[in-house]
Amino acid sequence: MKVISQIKLPVEKEMELFERKFFESMSSKVALLNRITHFIVNRKGKQMRPMFVFLVAKMVSEGGVNERTYRGASVIELIHTATLVHDDVVDDSNMRRGFFSINALWKNKIAVLVGDYLLSKGLLLSIDNDDFDLLKIISVAVREMSEGELLQIEKARKLDITEDVYYEIIRQKTATLIAACCSLGAASVKPQSVEVEKMRRFGELIGMSFQIKDDLFDYGDEQIGKPTGIDIKEQKMTLPLIYSLNNSSPGKKKWIINSVKNHNKDKNRVKEVITFVKTQGGLDYAISKMKEFQKEALAILNDYPDSPYKDSLILMVNYVIERKK
Repeated sequence: MKVISQIKLPVEKEMELFERKFFESMSSKVALLNRITHFIVNRKGKQMRPMFVFLVAKMVSEGGVNERTYRGASVIELIHTATLVHDDVVDDSNMRRGFFSINALWKNKIAVLVGDYLLSKGLLLSIDNDDFDLLKIISVAVREMSEGELLQIEKARKLDITEDVYYEIIRQKTATLIAACCSLGAASVKPQSVEVEKMRRFGELIGMSFQIKDDLFDYGDEQIGKPTGIDIKEQKMTLPLIYSLNNSSPGKKKWIINSVKNHNKDKNRVKEVITFVKTQGGLDYAISKMKEFQKEALAILNDYPDSPYKDSLILMVNYVIERKK
């Protein structure tokens, strides 16, 4: 958490003001809704998304943010929170960030309606202020996140995933939201400038690194200790496994796919799959790819003059691949 506080430092004032504006943007005449939104605000996570918005806006404009920046950060948080509330219902999940989820406390029907409400509040916040360019950035991100999830589900049924398809899934599922935060930060202060696309690409590269790092956690590391094998149990084809399958004999490949498909609850089979991935060099390959994305992201930042905001973004890029959980 210490690194996050350090990253946040140059935009601490903006983040405090943002929290107040974000809470106001959720308000309703319905007491039940206000109780639930109050609950949502009080269990916030690391708040990486608004942090990206403010850091990018301040870096590209050399220190200035405006009302559009605050609205953009609020809209992305409203819409993202809506998708999380709906996710918990779909996954039948009772916990979120160590707290009870909304569906666990108020049941599915209310949770779905709250998600819809947050979505509409996000849309209206943009429309009422003619922030159509910002709304487009966010809407594209939500569409891509849905497509990415569905593509993953479709591919999990056949397990016929190539490396290119894997990148497309993680680009849509994970990277597109971080890309939206960064392009939105740029668009809020420099609408229709080259910075908007440049920062979108920057966010996308961070998101790709972030997801590969997440995939690596499934195989355990020194800090976490035991591998979890959760992705294998859920039949998720991640980069270390895809690479290992592509570089193994047809017989071995058949055995691994059969293990993932039909024996994913068998602890010993899962353990054997993990060992296979490690010996085939799947982890090393995934690490090298993650570092390629990181390097490309850092190269984009080289185009900007030194500033505390740029330093924080460099710190963020490095944190993404060095984090321990």
